[in-house]
Amino acid sequence: MGEYGVAPGQRVAIVWDSSSPVEALKDLVDKVQALVGADNRVSVENVNQLPQSAHRESSFDVILSGMVPGSTAQHSVELLAEVARILKPGGRVLLKEPVVTESGNNGKIKTAAKLLTTLTLSGLVEVKELQKEALSPEEAQSVGEHLGYQGNDLLIVQIEGRKPNFEVGSSSQLKLSFAKTPGPSGKPSVDPAAAKLWTLSASDMNDEEMDLLDSDELLDSEDLKKPDPSSLRAPSCKEMGKKKACKNCTCGLAEELEQEKKSSQPKSACGNCYLGDAFRCASCPYLGMPAFKPGEKILLQENQLHDA
Repeated sequence: MGEYGVAPGQRVAIVWDSSSPVEALKDLVDKVQALVGADNRVSVENVNQLPQSAHRESSFDVILSGMVPGSTAQHSVELLAEVARILKPGGRVLLKEPVVTESGNNGKIKTAAKLLTTLTLSGLVEVKELQKEALSPEEAQSVGEHLGYQGNDLLIVQIEGRKPNFEVGSSSQLKLSFAKTPGPSGKPSVDPAAAKLWTLSASDMNDEEMDLLDSDELLDSEDLKKPDPSSLRAPSCKEMGKKKACKNCTCGLAEELEQEKKSSQPKSACGNCYLGDAFRCASCPYLGMPAFKPGEKILLQENQLHDA
């Protein structure tokens, strides 16, 4: 296996970002192409366009990200999840990324521990740190230009991870075997005396020596009394303190409330309702009805009753 862990015949993807020098990117592509052979086995993808790429699942054996000298690529969870998707089962990812030694207020640059955790959460296994080294003056300048970080606690870390030896979403049947505990052979032995004690045959019913209990003797005088009908009646909605009838009311409260609703008629506030519309208020429920005699009972339809 050659440099970067690439073998002849493998499909390799090289991920670059805007900070990658063009000449350095071209040199890396030529070097990898010479390792894997011809037949277009090397793909070059931009770090921002990879999540929208049209690559199929399990397309590459090796993915190199941020490996272009001078690169300041940052690997998000979404980017690494796409890397895990297009990797073949058992495929390798090799990446480089500038990290800070301690977690500070800069949320754009991760620590080495946070980067390792991000790879693991993306579905990669066997994640390990290969090397860690200080930035060169050119690399520190590139980080300041592209990431806006001017601290002196930066390092370049190289990390390797692998995709599990199965495809995302695949399933497999588990074969479970449980050892059976040997039990006693045959039925357990029963004491003949105990079996006879709990066995009652038809001939025993006619045996004068059998002491049978009369079921009527189990009832006392209180059990023989006829219950009071009022004690058997279910409590009504009123007795239970309810102001509204139940959904399936059987005590008569629903009919009583309906009758009260029909019989309740509004009282005149001005005393002129019986004279006709010319003397009635704007909110009078008798509007539109002919005049009537004082004290005459007028039944209004339910749709005529409304609040003023």
